[in-house]
Amino acid sequence: MRVALHTRLKPGKEAEYEQVHAVIPRDLEVALRDAGVSSWAIYRDGLDLFHVLEVTDYQAMRHALRDHPANVPWQRRMAELLDVEDDYSGADTGIKLVWELP
Repeated sequence: MRVALHTRLKPGKEAEYEQVHAVIPRDLEVALRDAGVSSWAIYRDGLDLFHVLEVTDYQAMRHALRDHPANVPWQRRMAELLDVEDDYSGADTGIKLVWELP
């Protein structure tokens, strides 16, 4: 399944966010792939971040990563940069697809 997400940076954190994402920790990459992620791209427009990921089952991935030892410190780091912290508590389904050219 393809899922689109929107997050927002805290003002002034643009360069730091891009620097942190220059190298994703190997254990996090393995955890993402083990959770069914085959690709994940992030686009930035000012403070707005748009994520597009391909994943076997988005909700199962979120469940698998919620307390994963590779993801917990990563999410803690992201909380320093993002306007709203992702606490993995909801039933997030991503941004609704309105139209696509197949």
